[in-house]
Amino acid sequence: MSNFDKQQVFRQIPPINILLDLPEVKKLIETYGREFIVDTIRLVVDNFRKSPKPMCREEIIDYIEKELDIYINEFNNIGLKRVINATGVILHTNLGRAPMPKEAINLINEVSSGYSNLEFDLESGGRGSRHSHIEHILKRITGAESAVIVNNNAAAVFLCLNTLANNREVIISRGQQVEIGGSFRIPDIIARSSCKMVEVGTTNKTRLSDYSNAITEETSILLKVHTSNYKITGFTEEVPLQDLVSLGKQKNLVIMEDLGSGSLYDLSLIGLPYEPTVQDSIKNGADIVTFSGDKLLGGSQAGIIVGKKDLIDKIKKNPLMRMLRCDKLTIAALSATLELYMDLDKAVQNIPTLKMMALSEKELLSKANKLKELISEKLGNKCAIEVIDELDEVGGGSLPGVTLNGKAVALTAENMNVNVLQEKLRKSHIPIICRINKDRISLNVRTIHDEEFEIIVNTLWGIIGE
Repeated sequence: MSNFDKQQVFRQIPPINILLDLPEVKKLIETYGREFIVDTIRLVVDNFRKSPKPMCREEIIDYIEKELDIYINEFNNIGLKRVINATGVILHTNLGRAPMPKEAINLINEVSSGYSNLEFDLESGGRGSRHSHIEHILKRITGAESAVIVNNNAAAVFLCLNTLANNREVIISRGQQVEIGGSFRIPDIIARSSCKMVEVGTTNKTRLSDYSNAITEETSILLKVHTSNYKITGFTEEVPLQDLVSLGKQKNLVIMEDLGSGSLYDLSLIGLPYEPTVQDSIKNGADIVTFSGDKLLGGSQAGIIVGKKDLIDKIKKNPLMRMLRCDKLTIAALSATLELYMDLDKAVQNIPTLKMMALSEKELLSKANKLKELISEKLGNKCAIEVIDELDEVGGGSLPGVTLNGKAVALTAENMNVNVLQEKLRKSHIPIICRINKDRISLNVRTIHDEEFEIIVNTLWGIIGE
């Protein structure tokens, strides 16, 4: 295009004030504010000037409105928002891990909509402790003497080591030097907590004598880390917790166990492999046990510490505690979730993580058939659809190697590439995150709530139905 032609097109670009009077633009101003929309229009116009096209005034206005919508949609996709998890991975780390029970959400709304007794003792009328709101129920459920929570499990491990073994030795098996995720490793946490790590045994075999021979006057903690995110199989050996506890009593050492994903429920009751529970660790004599709140427990992100009262009291007094403490929303969510564990049948029915893990193949097939039927009714022959067998996962660094027999709705759209469809689902108003399996979209129903079926159907209609 010649320079003269460009100038002719540029003259057709309406002034900003004209564009702001367009009905659709006025609606955007009501939602996003005048300043933001003005800045976005200027950005769209500037981009058009860099790559002009031979358009008349009406075409340019139409182009600007469409580009404005694109920018607004991109803006809306930035930041935290709800998504639909159709991957079949229950504790999907990238999707926020455990969805919280309704009871937790209700209590969050209640305590955040006004004031709360976060650090106020209603009995005495004086200053209270934020730890008290959750300590009593953790003691009751786990059998521990005391408890405290911090903002995640890495912080829990760090705080315990820094308090109980500062400038002293922590003995750990080579086979338990876990990388938690995001390159956070147990050896790094031990070093940062101002402790000296002493490795014993080999990657696949560690005996009680390895621990015993490594103990010196500088030893403070025998640390056992549950390898919750991987398994070593074959020619292996590790020291049972009870044996470490006996050795610790003989040598007057702290026995600390990091359970990682931290189950409060015997998963074998719902047909899954047994996973060590916090209750078992306390019963077997561990002095300190740390675990996560947002994995197998099914609550909010938190690092939970339970154990002997004298040790927990020291941890509470650590100056770092203020840096790592939880806010009122985390305390509310976790306390409401823990309340459900007072009745284990109620826990499985009301804690989404446990409920999804407990779903039978019959229940999953029923869900999948229902979703298939709804999609078929809405879209007719615009897509090919069937129910297929799938393999689901617990995820979140929990139950490694365990797969769950699942069901999914597999579909392909008429005249639309499967990768394009997956992208459009991901970029929809309520993003739908799904897999591609054998050139078909796979909607794994284990992780889809029934109330989300309508959203999925309407989103698919908006993409391929119209």
